[in-house]
Amino acid sequence: MGVPAFFRWLSRKYPSIIVHCVEEKGKECNGVRIPVDTTKPNPNEVEFDNLYLDMNGIIHPCTHPEDKPAPKNEDEMMVAIFEYIDRLFNIVRPRRVLYMAIDGVAPRAKMNQQRSRRFRASKEGVELTEEKNRMREEVIQKGGYLPPEEIKERFDSNCITPGTEFMDNLAHCLRYYVADRLTNDPGWKNIVVFLSDASVPGEGEHKIMDFIRRQRAQPNHDPNTHHCLCGADGNDLVLLSEWLIYILTKEEFKPNKPRPCALCGQMGHEIKDCQGMPREKQGQHDEFADTVPVAEQEFIFIRLCVLREYLARELTMASLPFPFDFERSVDDWVFMCFFVGNDFLPHLPSLEIREGAIDRLVRIYKDVVHKTGGYLTENGYVNLERVELIMQAVGVAEDNIFKKRKEDEENFKRRNKEKRKRMKAEHQGPAYLTTGQFAPQALGRRDRPEAVHNARHQAYDMRMQSNMNAAQSLKAMMKNGGNSSAGPSDGAERGTKRKADDSDSEPEPEDNVSTWRNRGERANSTHVTFTPPRSRCSCQCWFQ
Repeated sequence: MGVPAFFRWLSRKYPSIIVHCVEEKGKECNGVRIPVDTTKPNPNEVEFDNLYLDMNGIIHPCTHPEDKPAPKNEDEMMVAIFEYIDRLFNIVRPRRVLYMAIDGVAPRAKMNQQRSRRFRASKEGVELTEEKNRMREEVIQKGGYLPPEEIKERFDSNCITPGTEFMDNLAHCLRYYVADRLTNDPGWKNIVVFLSDASVPGEGEHKIMDFIRRQRAQPNHDPNTHHCLCGADGNDLVLLSEWLIYILTKEEFKPNKPRPCALCGQMGHEIKDCQGMPREKQGQHDEFADTVPVAEQEFIFIRLCVLREYLARELTMASLPFPFDFERSVDDWVFMCFFVGNDFLPHLPSLEIREGAIDRLVRIYKDVVHKTGGYLTENGYVNLERVELIMQAVGVAEDNIFKKRKEDEENFKRRNKEKRKRMKAEHQGPAYLTTGQFAPQALGRRDRPEAVHNARHQAYDMRMQSNMNAAQSLKAMMKNGGNSSAGPSDGAERGTKRKADDSDSEPEPEDNVSTWRNRGERANSTHVTFTPPRSRCSCQCWFQ
């Protein structure tokens, strides 16, 4: 359901909604670990009543982590999950309710998306194994050294799905964990715990929101209840959440994190650049040989009350032909965010969130809403006639969007081409430099020049090279109509055939769609019939 890159755009456009959480750590005294006292006030200066955990965002990083060694067996996985829940409980410190939701049987659209994703992951895993074997053979043939390949039992993450033995064991372990904490931890003394395991259908975040809405419908509900949702991805939770809700999530993903090579296990290069060099000593006595640099993941709070103030300022419209309702306009804003794309709906080609698509939709919405006579959504139902007016306005602007995108792409290619030429010129050096004994030497090597094996042959080679440069310069001058501004290096370039990398135009596949042209040109130039691609999985069945 999440919109790609939505949280990154949201945090940069509205930075005040993000608050780094204060986390209190446990202490050790004489080798005994002293846990955090969760009965004390919250160090974040906000007291929360209810905490909701989307458990799939906890299960995956604990069973197959990316930044530390994987657990050896299922028991270590369960212990890691318990420690993760304890850490989140220590940060939030709820006083009334703890609700843990595990993804159950998903809707049909989600099942199709999961199935295609798992087939793709299986195919990529086979390709990676073949690439590793091929690179290993090449490195060994070149004389490089690689440590012997260890046969590790790999955890199959596909078992994290309803109906598997792993999920059944997880539900039993979580019940034991809850009973132990309610008995022994004073911070859990007055907490009501709900566990919705994989046997209950529905995704975790939808179970949580359904529970909150049911609680709010009760006659004795306190409207000032402070809720805190915790999930791995803030995209879904932001679009689902409501009033007085904080979202606890991981800090924004930082790309290009260093990872060890899959062949030699060393840092600083990828598998395609591995040369099979001996492993460098880690520390004075190689005491850090088996350690992996780990940076503990920080958590942040997303304050939806502040986000609502931002949206109230941005969505407020004057002189409407109907009464303005902020809640209805927020529903329309959430609906328009899905045009940019989510798990089940392909996004429109002209709408890219990195190009300001949501801001563009809001401007179009505020211009068109005066003509629609009402809002786009009502009680979860969409008025398609009013949505059609929005789509027509998007269609008017998409030609300019495609043209600008084409210009940006050509400018990017031109800059990269100029950069490659500059780097190549720096490596080559000027053409008039001599070689051999008379080549320029570094300051420390003037007293020991290279030996000359045959002085006559070397002098002959130098004369021939000088004559060749002079002849190429003369040819270039004659081609320029007697203009002698072209130097020897220019003549050398004109006298030799240019390679494909130096050509002014790069070969590109034929563009039969040409989205950057206007509609009239596209209609007259080509007719494209699109056939959905079909892929074949390992079990010889076809899916698309």
